[in-house]
Amino acid sequence: MADITTFEVGYCLHPGCMALKGAGWRVCKFPARAWLLEAQGKRWLWDTGYADHFAQYTSQGIFRLYRQTTPVHFNSGDALFRQLDRQGIVLRDIQGLIISHFHGDHIAGLRDFRGVPSICSAVGWEVSRTLRGFSALKRAFVPGLIPDDFEHSVQFMERFEQVALPAELAPFDQGFALPGSDQEIILVPLPGHAAGHIGAFVQTPSGWILLASDAAWSPLSYQQQRAPSRLAHLVMDDVQAYYRTLGRLHQLFLGGKVEIRLCHEGDL
Repeated sequence: MADITTFEVGYCLHPGCMALKGAGWRVCKFPARAWLLEAQGKRWLWDTGYADHFAQYTSQGIFRLYRQTTPVHFNSGDALFRQLDRQGIVLRDIQGLIISHFHGDHIAGLRDFRGVPSICSAVGWEVSRTLRGFSALKRAFVPGLIPDDFEHSVQFMERFEQVALPAELAPFDQGFALPGSDQEIILVPLPGHAAGHIGAFVQTPSGWILLASDAAWSPLSYQQQRAPSRLAHLVMDDVQAYYRTLGRLHQLFLGGKVEIRLCHEGDL
């Protein structure tokens, strides 16, 4: 069975009502979480959270709007690679770094993991790779965060073995088995929030857990099908797909057999 270790790698501030309609204008803290996945004696990372590179590449030009819209609080000592080092885990111990999507708060630390292969959706990378200027900003993509050699080692989820999911994971029925995990980690598309947005079902000793990334920003969204603010639609890749995904998470929650974890559960 697989194990999951949670890391908080910085956080941003934003009005609660953006994430959850009716939550009010109180400014809330939204942590950027990354996960260490361990299965079959191997290790993978899920996203990176923030890093010093985020401040560097949003310090000028149009990308300053990104950091002004979502003020970031990050301490260099909390960089993911430093947190891992304190646990005795170095780069050569990591099989791959899985990117849930290409928003800056999920990829800011990629440059700290040079030599570690990245894993993502081919759809997400194809949409993001040529974005620049305002088009990139609108999709919360900061091109400078991508290492120069990224494309030399990236692996695409869609090329992995496609497998049928256990009935207890309904309404999800198909996924892509992470190579080397013996199907204890299965990647699944969770479209809507961002191009190529993905999650992962992880089989742990306590049962299946879905890492749902940014498919919601509060458990109340999938538990009660409460929507975010309409203003949040402006930064979504596909609004209709987002709500279809949210509906599937609601069905999964009602089934009561899977724990759902989100990247940015804030203090709403």
